[in-house]
Amino acid sequence: MANNSDVALPEALKNFVFDLHDSVTLSQITEEQAKLYETDFRELSSKYFSNQPWPAPESIASECNGDPFFLALYREMTHRHWHQVSRPTLRDRVDGWQVYRELFEEMLETTSFFVLPSWIFDILNEFVYQFQGFCQVRSALYATARKQGLVGADGSLQPAQGNHPSNLIENLTVLKNSTDAWDIESVYGYLNRLGKLGWPKEGSSSKISPTLTYLSIFVSVSRSRLECLLGDYIGSLQALNPLTKHADFVVEKDDNSTVIEVLNSVFGARLSVSYHAGVSLLMLRRHKDAIKTIGVMCTVMQRGFKTGRLRKLPGWDQFNKQFDRMLALLAILQHVCPTQGILDDHLVRLIREKHASRLETATSYEEWFQSPKFVSVDPNVPFFRQQVQHFLQEIDPAMSNLELRSYLKLYTSLPVEKLAKFHDKSLEDFMPRLLSFKLRTLQLEQTGDSESYLEGAWKVALDIHYYMTGSMVHIDEAEKQRRFENYFVAQIAQSSEVCKDARAIKLAV
Repeated sequence: MANNSDVALPEALKNFVFDLHDSVTLSQITEEQAKLYETDFRELSSKYFSNQPWPAPESIASECNGDPFFLALYREMTHRHWHQVSRPTLRDRVDGWQVYRELFEEMLETTSFFVLPSWIFDILNEFVYQFQGFCQVRSALYATARKQGLVGADGSLQPAQGNHPSNLIENLTVLKNSTDAWDIESVYGYLNRLGKLGWPKEGSSSKISPTLTYLSIFVSVSRSRLECLLGDYIGSLQALNPLTKHADFVVEKDDNSTVIEVLNSVFGARLSVSYHAGVSLLMLRRHKDAIKTIGVMCTVMQRGFKTGRLRKLPGWDQFNKQFDRMLALLAILQHVCPTQGILDDHLVRLIREKHASRLETATSYEEWFQSPKFVSVDPNVPFFRQQVQHFLQEIDPAMSNLELRSYLKLYTSLPVEKLAKFHDKSLEDFMPRLLSFKLRTLQLEQTGDSESYLEGAWKVALDIHYYMTGSMVHIDEAEKQRRFENYFVAQIAQSSEVCKDARAIKLAV
């Protein structure tokens, strides 16, 4: 990947490396490093390296006195850039593992350095992304090799016999010689070790480096994403526990922000938490909590797009795509678990405009499952398809129960036999469905004093509650919260928009 040419480096590049090294090791000034990393690096990449890799670490070593930690940091940053502007080969992906191993080992041994929160998040986010990409490429490679007879029934690689594509044989050889690359235990190992560095220890009053705390914060975010990708939804929520446990811990740097304030200062991290926690809650059949988690983030994004704030952030087009994915998830969640007063009225209107009519007539709900690209550590397992099937197994009964809910909302009480006839079923066949609906409406829901996504109280998630006495079903409709102020505020906002458009009309003839 790296460019090892000995040609003279541009003066601007030398100055950039020198200044960035100084900001990491000596000056440690936030504003200075923010400009170098978030502005200057992108400008230099666009000007000199839009379609080629940055110079190798050895080429710029003289500008940082050969500092091994900074060289590892530089190597990761430029490797990440090359992944973004090229189509990485399998060899590039294997090399990526060595890049992160080198950097993380240096981080575990070095304490006197400063790296921005956004930079730390980018490193850890890319680490999980490249693990995900490696697993996907490996699974696709195994699928092709299986068709060519190069993978046995037990998943083991077989000797090549006959004519096979040369690139296939070459890639299988790379995998065979790199069995330790992106090993899941090693991936977890680095995240666990890095995640323990920055949290306060009981009985210790020693100060903690801000960068180590940033590492711990964004390791939790990355762990949550990784667990979700691997289908461990409880693990995905558990990974966020340190953030709530240490929410008020103050990071002693510049404005002395708390852990939650640091997390919220990096929009990509905040989005990652909401999306992957929301998907995990959905897959755990905690629909109401999933609506709250995803809905809050969608409201923030909707306002950010409207004001133009999000369009100023790097990668805002990806945020736009993620917003559409989360809207689709909210549409299916609202359809399965109708709620009132949780989502912002503007968001409800947008969901209705984009998805309501299609959802009402849909025969399959797979297209609304805008899930992350699940991966498996076993390349022989079609893991993504398994998770989609799991989603459909949860959603299909919920959809069929909407008809039952519509009948229950028409009555305060009625005989079970009558309700069974509405569904063209015998009493014996209908009772399991009635009881199943009762069970499915009871879901774990976070309360105001919950310190974890895994804590809460069991509540009825729908807007009705019913029970049986003898052969009668009794229905209590949940009390509706009349939010008159929401209506008036929405009308005021709409009127303000109309007036704004009217004032913009040029009346001169």
